[in-house]
Amino acid sequence: MSAQPIPKPAGDCANDSLAAATPIEQLRFARNVIRVEGQHLTRLAAEIDQRIVAAANQLLACKGSVIISGIGKAGIIGQKLSATLSSTGTRSHFLHSAEAVHGDLGKVQADDVVVLLSHSGKTEEVVRLLPALSAQSQSLIAITASANSPLGQGVDLVIEIGSTQEVCTLGLAPSTSTTAMLAVCDALALLTSELRGFTSSDFARYHPGGSLGQKLSSVDDVMRPVGQCRIASDSTSVRDVLVMNSKSGRRSGAVMLTDQEGRLSGIFTDSDLARLLERRRERALDGPIVEVMSSQVTRVRSGSLLADAIQILAQRRISELPVTDANQRPVGLIDITDIVSLLPNDEPNPPQILPMRPQV
Repeated sequence: MSAQPIPKPAGDCANDSLAAATPIEQLRFARNVIRVEGQHLTRLAAEIDQRIVAAANQLLACKGSVIISGIGKAGIIGQKLSATLSSTGTRSHFLHSAEAVHGDLGKVQADDVVVLLSHSGKTEEVVRLLPALSAQSQSLIAITASANSPLGQGVDLVIEIGSTQEVCTLGLAPSTSTTAMLAVCDALALLTSELRGFTSSDFARYHPGGSLGQKLSSVDDVMRPVGQCRIASDSTSVRDVLVMNSKSGRRSGAVMLTDQEGRLSGIFTDSDLARLLERRRERALDGPIVEVMSSQVTRVRSGSLLADAIQILAQRRISELPVTDANQRPVGLIDITDIVSLLPNDEPNPPQILPMRPQV
């Protein structure tokens, strides 16, 4: 992958001419930095070859850990690559290239795959590790500008990012090269994750904390368990259902109804009761609830993502969502009031809570 001419931003990093420029000219400079780096990424996307696929398959097949090593800016990117791999199903650790020769090489085992990062491919701290790493690991992969560099010549597989012109007008500050390396590392990690068949449920196991953890948690984590829910047989009268199903604590506005096999057959809400009274159908209170319940019940399976349940509540404009097992037996209930209490106070764009309407 050869270097391509890249237009550089207007201005000169070496003097203060840009400091004296107008805000519009300064904005133009900043935008051009992003534009130039984007141009290189577009070329890189077109020129990257099958070696990245071979590398991903090596990471997928690794029985030990994927060890990432680098120093300086490449080392920082290496730490991000290791973190991304770890959070998407591939066991990974970062090894600082300078610390490796002072005892940290002991972290590398025979079934590990090592990924070495250096744009120039000549970084002394990285290159001098090659003999030891080659002897101690399963295979070596390099992410570097050229396969003809000392690093490229000393590994089993090279992912080339090509020569780059740094976007700073001095051509010194790592910028375009680090952006390219970061993009390739993301592509490698996410390709490996896709090949592994990593799912959102798997992702949730590795991200239990914060707002992301809440979005990826299971409905089982936040639902009211069946022991705290109002459940009755659909052959019972409306009056008996209401009298016999009082619960202590925060009461849900819905009763889940079941058939003779214990499967969810319907739901009766406070809104359903209000409609009976508004229409002066008091006699229905002593009839079987199956005649007035909502039989087309929206439900979710146990194990579903909480984010999916919230989406259903919002789209259907309902306030209660039964949770059932594989045999359609109720195991819990998601109540909108419990969901609202989970929302962070500082969420910039909280989901819109639409007016509730009865189950249909």
